[in-house]
Amino acid sequence: MRLHFIAIGGSAMHNLALALHDKGYQITGSDDVIFEPSKSRLNTAGLLPDSEGWFPEKIRPELDAVILGMHAKGDNPELARARELNLPVYSYPEFIYEQAKEKTRVVIGGSHGKTTITSMILHVMNYWNRDVDFMVGAQLEGFDRMVKLTETNDFIVLEGDEYLSSALDPRPKFHLYRPNIALLSGIAWDHINVFKTFEAYTDQFQIFLDTIIPGGSITYNSEDEVLEKMISELDAPIRKFPYKTPEYRLADGITLLETPEGELPLQVFGRHNLSNMAGAKWICQQMGVDEIDFYEAMSSFRGASRRLELLARGGGNFVFKDFAHAPSKVSAATAAVREQFPDHKLVACLELHTYSSLNSAFITQYRDSLKGADEAIVFYVPESLAVKGLEPIEPDDIKEAFGRDTLQVFTRANQLEAHLNAVSLDSTVLLLMSSGNYGGLDLEKLLSRIG
Repeated sequence: MRLHFIAIGGSAMHNLALALHDKGYQITGSDDVIFEPSKSRLNTAGLLPDSEGWFPEKIRPELDAVILGMHAKGDNPELARARELNLPVYSYPEFIYEQAKEKTRVVIGGSHGKTTITSMILHVMNYWNRDVDFMVGAQLEGFDRMVKLTETNDFIVLEGDEYLSSALDPRPKFHLYRPNIALLSGIAWDHINVFKTFEAYTDQFQIFLDTIIPGGSITYNSEDEVLEKMISELDAPIRKFPYKTPEYRLADGITLLETPEGELPLQVFGRHNLSNMAGAKWICQQMGVDEIDFYEAMSSFRGASRRLELLARGGGNFVFKDFAHAPSKVSAATAAVREQFPDHKLVACLELHTYSSLNSAFITQYRDSLKGADEAIVFYVPESLAVKGLEPIEPDDIKEAFGRDTLQVFTRANQLEAHLNAVSLDSTVLLLMSSGNYGGLDLEKLLSRIG
């Protein structure tokens, strides 16, 4: 096939382009800006566009299809040319489904934990040399690329994102995969720029459940009250597999999971990670891996990238970084570190970076999310609100929203950096939570204090 990617530089898009190139497809693409690591990977494969920008002349009648990335706008000149020529235009998830419709589709969804659960499943499959296709939105340890598509593998594991598919397709991505085996880890309001109310957001998960193939299954977190109610009312010819956080204990800083074979020491920690593991176990069992083999593989699992990632340790001090930005994720990460290091001072630093987190109508959802921290810090860039078309938020508004008078709020990167570099390091854990970069914080300088 001859395919052209509009916005080929995206995290998911470039991985799909590389996977299809490996299958022997002829790939071209365009983008107005391409960052690393996409740039180097595309260049190595000979797929990097000669120039950045949009070039309608690249859209030729002999193309079999055009794949439109979420980054591209509805008035993109290449898209206009494709429509003029009546070429098939697919969103990313639509084309993934076309590649996977003859496979057993395993879709991992939920407001939080889906990347970690997907990572756990792929780790287990890789450990036991079970070859599966997959698509994951984030880079995982041990994998060069995050999309794999073959003609032979029966299973494909898909991370089911609830965000929109493309400028032409307002459906959430996970509505398009039609799973045979599905998992939902929980529901916590997110993407307020698209789903204006909690009810509108939860409706998307109900629609997802309705897309499960008859005779398929839903594995779900029964500790999530909203999800538990939704599944209990589900009248569909599918199997239901509830899971909950398994029994465990901490000993000398190590999490010991209770299993039928005895206690299993883990390299990850936190109740949310153990809950994720329980869900991953059910999925792996449905894919043919028994419980004992699952636990053997999980003993070597070190976590998903940017999820409670240990950046530095030394002198009894630790620095972790987590991708957490939504309230439920912030609360889970903070609680996990607090439980793991009960005798340490916990300094939690959160950057408000996304549209939802900077929205005055949504920010109250963060209330008590940092309550486990001895010192709590929030950083945001006021200018970002104007760029996103949002109303101004003052530091006092953030303190009130978080329900913490002692909350320290910074709006300039140099002020935050100076404060963090002055934090007393005496049995201290610094937890950095952000989907951004703290306005250009010199992280290496900060880490050098730990050694």
